[in-house]
Amino acid sequence: MSRPSRATTTLVAAAALCTAATTATAAAQGAAGHPPRIVTAWACAWNGTDPRELGALFTVDGTYTDLAVGVTFRGRQEISGWKARADDLIANVHVTVRTTHRHSRRITAEAVYSGHLKAAPKAFAVPMTTLLDLDDHGRITSDRDHYDLATVLTRSGLPTERTPPTP
Repeated sequence: MSRPSRATTTLVAAAALCTAATTATAAAQGAAGHPPRIVTAWACAWNGTDPRELGALFTVDGTYTDLAVGVTFRGRQEISGWKARADDLIANVHVTVRTTHRHSRRITAEAVYSGHLKAAPKAFAVPMTTLLDLDDHGRITSDRDHYDLATVLTRSGLPTERTPPTP
């Protein structure tokens, strides 16, 4: 019996993660139905290991604003770079979508943002709300993440006056 290639193993693992994210998100929706496809793709991109997957969900001139850290990234390359930086600073970055609400081309996603800051003694999990604005083709034009950085630091076992390095 032959062993599967590393690429095959990676693809199977990524598919399993996306399926788990979709299942967890759908369960959180309850009778309201399934979350919009873009939300599932967004969560899978955050939970995945290829930063380009996140950037690819945006329009060419899309913006990603992390309000807790106070940074905005423009365009797919900068957004992909933000995901890569997050992966460098935070082990096991994970987004678990709990509910979504859609009004026209705006989606509000309530989620749990978790991980382990690599310089911290313990992992964190905090509530997060994300506002996604979409274009006519379903691509993200704007993403605004709302969570409390002081809570991330406190739950990580770090002093709240500490701030992550700027990009």
